[in-house]
Amino acid sequence: MRSGGRRSTLARAARRGGTLLVMLLVAMIGTVAWRTTRLRAPTASADTPVLATHETVDTARAVLHLSTALRFQTVSHEDASEDTPAAWEAQRAWLVRTYPAFHANATRELVGAGTLLYTWRGSAPELAPIILMAHQDVVPAATEATAGAANPWQVPPFSGELRDGAIWGRGAVDDKGSLISLFEALETLSERGFTPKRTIYLVSGHDEETLGLGAHAAAQVLLARGVHALYALDEGLFVLSDHPITHHAAALIAVAEKGFATLKITARAAGGHSSAPPDEGAVVTLSRALLAIMNHPAPLKVTALSEQMLRALAPQLGLPARIAVANRWLFSPLLVAQFAATPAGAAMLHTTMAPTVLQGSLKSNVLPEVVVGKINYRLAPGDSAAAALARARQAVGTLPVELAWDAPVREASTVSSSVAPPYRVLAALAADIWAAPAAPALMIAGTDGTQMSTVAQAVYRFQPIRLSLAESAMIHGRDEHLALSSLTKMIEFYTRLVLTTAG
Repeated sequence: MRSGGRRSTLARAARRGGTLLVMLLVAMIGTVAWRTTRLRAPTASADTPVLATHETVDTARAVLHLSTALRFQTVSHEDASEDTPAAWEAQRAWLVRTYPAFHANATRELVGAGTLLYTWRGSAPELAPIILMAHQDVVPAATEATAGAANPWQVPPFSGELRDGAIWGRGAVDDKGSLISLFEALETLSERGFTPKRTIYLVSGHDEETLGLGAHAAAQVLLARGVHALYALDEGLFVLSDHPITHHAAALIAVAEKGFATLKITARAAGGHSSAPPDEGAVVTLSRALLAIMNHPAPLKVTALSEQMLRALAPQLGLPARIAVANRWLFSPLLVAQFAATPAGAAMLHTTMAPTVLQGSLKSNVLPEVVVGKINYRLAPGDSAAAALARARQAVGTLPVELAWDAPVREASTVSSSVAPPYRVLAALAADIWAAPAAPALMIAGTDGTQMSTVAQAVYRFQPIRLSLAESAMIHGRDEHLALSSLTKMIEFYTRLVLTTAG
């Protein structure tokens, strides 16, 4: 064949290839545009819930009661010997005195080492009951003496002080705000002569901030009694005023919760005097193992639950985000990058790891024979402790270390329905009270609610308050406080929830 003929053939092939490429590009653009135009938030079903009407709240009474509750130093420590059991006893006795109408209607039991289990019998025992939850204990409060004088609390952490339109103190948000709001709602309904159709269980764990044994004991009691609840509602996510993807308010209702596990890594060596150190030693071996594990995390990916959340918030998305959500098959890396812009966002996309404990020699000139490091895992739904351990073993390779879970593992929870009637009620109440769309989401921390998965058809984790991402840092941090407007709306939310789902 002549060279001119070859060039002509190649030119025709190039034109055909270019045409095909253009056709593929047009088809891809058309697919992206079509899928984007079809992106809609889930439509309301024919049986959209009819909500109980707006409730008048005695905010002044609630402020006084929450302020008092914050003065009980029910602090759960890692070392239980540091706890003050009398504080829990005093708080529980105070609840009885403060809410007499509710206590006249409900039976009160103490299970485990101090968990409260209330039963308010409904008039229709054939209906599945509901379970409402909030815990009694709080985490320690770092003060000037323990954290340095640079950033002390603005108010004493157990003062319950009213300042700048908010109640300040450890537990104002986590979780005595919910506890008092629940009691206020149930007391008000009791005073009005309300009788629920569904039985209402109120579970208040005493050790949620440490082991969660109290909630587990309560669940076992309910399970032994054959309780099959319609739903359980505990603390959890909240109305986030500045969602990182939409930049608008969104009521995030957690339909699942991460698991909890702590990996113990042990390195051993001969030990000895620091004046004649070996080439490596146990400390270096442990350090290499920790770095190897941390450098091999679970991959970030947009999960089905994350996509459900974004689809529920579709009306708030800007065009670029709508395109990415509607076409995850093409733009998943962009969504991952957007989520991963914040630690909390990244945590929703995979199992996280956090080194938390290092133990070695207690003297600077002694080479330790045994060195221990611990990594706390929060297991995402779809992952497992077995898979996480396998990743760690692969990461350390031939390093001479021992890997084992430090305590019994709690796997990730099951995922509760985001279309079931209880979820729709929660979503509708959030929209009505805060004018914010609701979306299912993943709880990246732990709650007592997960213990109720054996006795409830669905477990939801939602705290009816509104916070910004920046404000959420006060949970387990300094200057924890609850705005009076949030307290009022919390009580209204719980009151209307009971009237709607149990009335």
